Amino acid sequence: MPTYVYEILDKSGKPTGETFEIVQSMKEDALTKHPKTGQPVRRAIVAPAIAGQWSPIKEKSTLSNKNLERLGFTKYERKGKGYMERVAGKQGPKSIASDE
Repeated sequence: MPTYVYEILDKSGKPTGETFEIVQSMKEDALTKHPKTGQPVRRAIVAPAIAGQWSPIKEKSTLSNKNLERLGFTKYERKGKGYMERVAGKQGPKSIASDE
């Protein structure tokens, strides 16, 4: 079932800026009142969260250590002040220290 976003309306029917999400069947009618407070609401139109090729959701798996290593990259992460350690890949030194 999809998750719908609703915006809360004031007494004159203008949005207050507050929203909430609710899981509903597509067959159900849209809510007109908040389920807990009874305030008037309307369904908001929002862009769906689809993990396309360049989305931030997809980026996490693309830049994972395992994927970078598979593609032949080497990745270092800071482990302390002036010290970096290799976390992905097989090329290059295991650690790098700066002269600071």
